[in-house]
Amino acid sequence: MTIGGMPTDDLPETFHVTTDEQLRAVSNLTRHRIMAVLRFEPATITQIAERVGLAKGSSSYHVRLLERAGLVTVVRTRKVRGVTERYYAMAARSIVLPDPGEGGPDVLMRHAVADLEAAPADGERHVRMAHLRLTEEQFAELGARLEALADEYRELSDPSLPDASLVFALFRPASHVQAEGGAK
Repeated sequence: MTIGGMPTDDLPETFHVTTDEQLRAVSNLTRHRIMAVLRFEPATITQIAERVGLAKGSSSYHVRLLERAGLVTVVRTRKVRGVTERYYAMAARSIVLPDPGEGGPDVLMRHAVADLEAAPADGERHVRMAHLRLTEEQFAELGARLEALADEYRELSDPSLPDASLVFALFRPASHVQAEGGAK
């Protein structure tokens, strides 16, 4: 596999966020968007700033925090008019966040909602919520099918095409009795 013409065979499949520093790094929406830019191809600070709509200084600050946390890495350097230009890429093909725990913030879903709200209102979107009643087996099967579908389309992704985001959440909500008892 290559990212932007650079081999990524040595790239780990997953990076597990385990430290507070890493969690703080991925919890920031701007850094989340920077990682999305780097998902398919390496980029310089200037390229990242242009894609995310940041000043170069802000882009550099956020990339340094991601690099310090081990989430992005320099994959190539080159000299441009006496200055070393660094190309950054994700440190792994996917980032695994810790379970937020009961009542904890779900960083991934918060970022997904922020990205959806920032998407052009006149753009094509497919958003749906369905309330289901499933057996344990059906629940597990649906979860596995959704994950397989996401993996299939991630493999088909072409960095030359426009970005698209896919988010899904399959969960069992708190029962009304639990929810009411916790609200007292």
